[in-house]
Amino acid sequence: MAHKLEKYIKSIPDFPIKGILFRDVTGILDSSEGFQLALDELQNALKGVEVNKIAAPESRGFIFGAALADRLKVPFIPIRKPGKLPRETISQSYALEYGEATLHIHSDAVEKGEKIVLIDDLLATGGTALAAAKLIERLNGDVVKILFPIELEGFDARNSILAKYDVVSLVKYPGK
Repeated sequence: MAHKLEKYIKSIPDFPIKGILFRDVTGILDSSEGFQLALDELQNALKGVEVNKIAAPESRGFIFGAALADRLKVPFIPIRKPGKLPRETISQSYALEYGEATLHIHSDAVEKGEKIVLIDDLLATGGTALAAAKLIERLNGDVVKILFPIELEGFDARNSILAKYDVVSLVKYPGK
């Protein structure tokens, strides 16, 4: 069904800089049909998988993660930028193309041995997903699957920095 979902993804040339073809996941959100299709496929990817909680980094990961958690009737764990979570947190820094970023999770968000599904909007370099997975693992949770509506295969993140995880993406684009 991924080919059906692809029609909702907008390709924006020269964004954010000249020469980049940006794959815009918000095209899925612009359509109730597109969003339902994406959620259906994400839910199907979890058939037979034990899931205690869904976790997602901000901001677009929240949209898919919270909706999927609601469908599965499991709690949602927000993973946020510094200073955005009100209780005690742990943090994980990770490299960006030009610099560094940090994610935080509530220190009581995961109980030992819980099965956590991580979801974000797009897989490119995999840095955000890896940082989020490390946070979950530091709290003794088990990342049982990482889901993405879109993957840019040219970065090869699923076979490099995310190789130890079960990664599922709905629509794959060659290149970066």
